[in-house]
Amino acid sequence: MDEAEALRRLGEARVGRLATADRQGVPHVVPFAFAVDGRTVFWAVDRKPKRSKRLKRLDNIEANPNVELVVDHYDEDWEALWWVRAAGTARIVVDPDERDRALALLREKYGQYRTALPDGPVVAVDLVRVSGWQSR
Repeated sequence: MDEAEALRRLGEARVGRLATADRQGVPHVVPFAFAVDGRTVFWAVDRKPKRSKRLKRLDNIEANPNVELVVDHYDEDWEALWWVRAAGTARIVVDPDERDRALALLREKYGQYRTALPDGPVVAVDLVRVSGWQSR
């Protein structure tokens, strides 16, 4: 799979897995909803129940901004399998215009965000590497 196809599939995926690591390099992987704009992936801390808005993944990003994410398609027909892996540098979005753009993309992709816009921090992942694999 070439990079253009990997980016297309990444953008169309409904859910992915985000891997962060703390200062000691201990990994932390969580499912996440996101939107893609070019080579930037946006996600936000939303209103789903959480213990706190100060999440481990946010602490990890502040300590170590290097992250990876993966999206995939599983099928019992293994010839239909594929995955996309992307690596980048994560940052908390502070620019109000970029935050508004990210939230608009998330609202466009996920109907749930049209009625309950995320109210927590917005994160951008500036991609430096994107790769993919497909069975056929």
